[in-house]
Amino acid sequence: MDTTVADALIGTTIDGRYRITGRVARGGMATVYTATDDRLGRTVALKIIHPSQATNVHFVDRFTDEAKTIARLAHPNVVAVYDQGRHEGLPYLVMEYVQGRTLRDLLTQRRRLNPVEALAIVEQMLAAIAAAHRAGLVHRDVKPENVLVAEAPSGGVANLVDAVVKVADFGLARAVEASSGGEDDGHLLATVAYVAPELVTDGHADARTDVYSAGIVLYEMLTGRVPFDGDDPVHVAWQHVDNDVPPPSAIVRGLPPGMDELVARATRRDPGARPTDAGALLAEVQVVRDDLGAANVQTALLRQVPSHRPAATDATTVVPTVPDRHGPDHTAPLDRTAPMDRPSWARLPDQGRVHGQRRRTPGGQTHPGASGRAPGRSGVDRRRVLILAAVALMVLTVVGSTWWVTLGRYGQAPELVNMTRAQAEQRAQRDGYELLIGDGQYSETVKKDVVLGQNPAPDARIVRGGAITLSLSLGPERYPVPDVTGMELSAAKAGLEEAKLTLKEGERQYSDATPEGAVISTDPKPGTPLKPGATVTVVVSKGNAPINVPDLGGKNINDARAQLQQLGLSAVEQYEDNDAPADTVIGQTPKAGTGVAKDAEIKLTVSKGPPQVTVPRVIDLPCQQAQQQLQGMNLKVRVDFNPNGTVRNQQPGEGTPVAPQSEVAIQCF
Repeated sequence: MDTTVADALIGTTIDGRYRITGRVARGGMATVYTATDDRLGRTVALKIIHPSQATNVHFVDRFTDEAKTIARLAHPNVVAVYDQGRHEGLPYLVMEYVQGRTLRDLLTQRRRLNPVEALAIVEQMLAAIAAAHRAGLVHRDVKPENVLVAEAPSGGVANLVDAVVKVADFGLARAVEASSGGEDDGHLLATVAYVAPELVTDGHADARTDVYSAGIVLYEMLTGRVPFDGDDPVHVAWQHVDNDVPPPSAIVRGLPPGMDELVARATRRDPGARPTDAGALLAEVQVVRDDLGAANVQTALLRQVPSHRPAATDATTVVPTVPDRHGPDHTAPLDRTAPMDRPSWARLPDQGRVHGQRRRTPGGQTHPGASGRAPGRSGVDRRRVLILAAVALMVLTVVGSTWWVTLGRYGQAPELVNMTRAQAEQRAQRDGYELLIGDGQYSETVKKDVVLGQNPAPDARIVRGGAITLSLSLGPERYPVPDVTGMELSAAKAGLEEAKLTLKEGERQYSDATPEGAVISTDPKPGTPLKPGATVTVVVSKGNAPINVPDLGGKNINDARAQLQQLGLSAVEQYEDNDAPADTVIGQTPKAGTGVAKDAEIKLTVSKGPPQVTVPRVIDLPCQQAQQQLQGMNLKVRVDFNPNGTVRNQQPGEGTPVAPQSEVAIQCF
């Protein structure tokens, strides 16, 4: 045993809170210690990952994520996770400390369990695994070492029917699987004695994989051995693929037939032939437990029926004589063939006819005649009839009670799967069953409030008038993007993780309105519904920009360019017509006073000057008409020579663009 790590850590206080008091066990991936939580004053179990695993970033991240998920299960049959952290770079978990022992320890001590004890344990195991399956988790390593049996309230773990069972190490195998990077290194991530065939052939694991392993654990509890064993782990693993699990009764004679059927259902080599998850197998286990209970009731009732068997010969019986009317009273021992008289109110029907017919014995005593019934026979027959009637009535009562307990009070559960909730309630009310709504499940394909599953399953046995628990579809699993703008990056990440979303940090930007390190915006926007695990990109503020944009309005574009160049900024120009003089800055983006980073682009809007007017042809027009036309085009007119003549020349010439209010000279003769 390696005591180096244990000696170094025992007595150490982790995170200023957990004081290690002893070592419980050392496994392939972690070591488990007992510790005292000095803050709450309770004993806890502390699992520290081995240094060889701590160097694998993928393993540590997956291990931490799985721990958080298990901590949210909060199921009485799951070992609770209280806290997690790191000690000298090694990840650790703080878990519930279970006072008891592992199922492996029990099987080592007792070899095998009786059917009632085995079903009591596997029922609690499946309840824990079913809770994980509903949360989307697969255990992947169901085996006796991961099943803890706590001390029963009735005293110790000897009474296994009352013991509390807890399942540990959810997600640990999955963390190792994730850390392998998907490489085929021949390492089978499950104990080969309990591995499902699909894990061996293609490495695939789902809820039905845990169902198979649970069936192997049940087989071992009933028989004291696993179905496939050997020195070569690879050979053992492939036996699960090539061979069916034999019935437990082939090893232990006298097991109830239901146990063979239960193990066979759970350990089908084809995953599609098994119960769909641990919850479905749990329902079948409960039916078998009910059957075992009914059989025990029937046996107990039959033991109460008195065994009445007619004797081979009638024994001699001493009965009192009836006083003779004609002689003195006397009492004598008589055999059952001796005649006996009765008073008139107690005579049998035929005694009246033979009364008075007497014969004398050689001794001279008088007795009823030979033609009468044997004395005492009527009373004996009557008592026998009464006893037989009582026995028959008791047998009928036992048979009727047994029929009611085992068959009569049961019906078949109606099929409610794929019905809407309203339809299921109407059908259950019509058939006389109570309807309970259990935990819902998200579905990408089934609409909200449509029945996904039921317990008991369709056509399964159910007590008439009993309760059926439905699992309804919650519809597609979507979570709205929370509004994390203005939050610090760490707080925003926690808010998104709580909404089951993943944060991705985008390129940081300067912002005058948002403090440095806070979120400026998100993509998608707040309120957008996303699938769990979807990525939300956040833009984080770099704080105020270091350069203030100057006011360039009204400046000549050449002066504006020079000023921006001195500040380490560049100008991007856009020209447009304007009444301002040409090359004058009439607008800028961003505005003056805004902070920007070095080399930022400043967009400038520059005036092209007032819109120009094209001088028309006025030659050969009367002078006054030409003057009116040019003035109407916002041009000034200068008339030379004869104002009443005809235009013979103009300056600027026809088609020349000029600014508004430019002067056009016309010469009239």
